[in-house]
Amino acid sequence: MIPQKFITVIAVTCACCAASSSNAATIPAGTTLSVQTASSISSQDPTGRSFAAKLDQDVAVKGQALLKSGTKAFGKIKSSRANPRKSEPLTLELTSISVNGRNVAVKTNSVQPVSPARTARQARHGFTAGTLTVSPGTKMQFQLVQAVSF
Repeated sequence: MIPQKFITVIAVTCACCAASSSNAATIPAGTTLSVQTASSISSQDPTGRSFAAKLDQDVAVKGQALLKSGTKAFGKIKSSRANPRKSEPLTLELTSISVNGRNVAVKTNSVQPVSPARTARQARHGFTAGTLTVSPGTKMQFQLVQAVSF
């Protein structure tokens, strides 16, 4: 009698696990995530500082929206001009997305926000001097480097 109950419990547990894994969603690598910044970011901010954003468009896979526009996203500054010895252009990447109240880690490509050149000389040489500030509401696009499952 006990072995039969044990087998029944295992069968029910396996069925529950199979049902929950079939509800898991996966966003494939290469998918574009369009976001709007929710906080200000400066080229003088230190590397590693986090920033907030939100999805600007739904993320759909095979016609099904897996992430809705307005979903919270978070990123970090990968490089900046904060360290005068190692001055690099401002580079950002997304690190997580809030899904059903929990943050899911993501890996994206790095994005360099651009600003219009300030002088003709800077435009000719392809650089800007001074501080680049990304204001809240700025739209950017990141691409997933790895698939994300949640």
